[in-house]
Amino acid sequence: MPDKQLLHLVFGGQLVRPDSTEFVDPNKLHIVGIFPNYDSAYKAWRGATGATIDDAHMRYFIVHMHKLMDPGAEGGDHGHHH
Repeated sequence: MPDKQLLHLVFGGQLVRPDSTEFVDPNKLHIVGIFPNYDSAYKAWRGATGATIDDAHMRYFIVHMHKLMDPGAEGGDHGHHH
């Protein structure tokens, strides 16, 4: 049986401050893409992060879309991070 599809969104943008998660202009967010698993999302995240390493305000994030789309699937374990 193939792996369950676990969609991950990778996106980034310019933050108001390096220690904040508020974006300067949400309309200008860079959507790297949506990936079928964490590994491919992480590779894309690492590539995007490496490309903007000189800009402290530029930050990329990985969103676990599968958790948002099906919140009950985790069996109530909402505090789990990896």
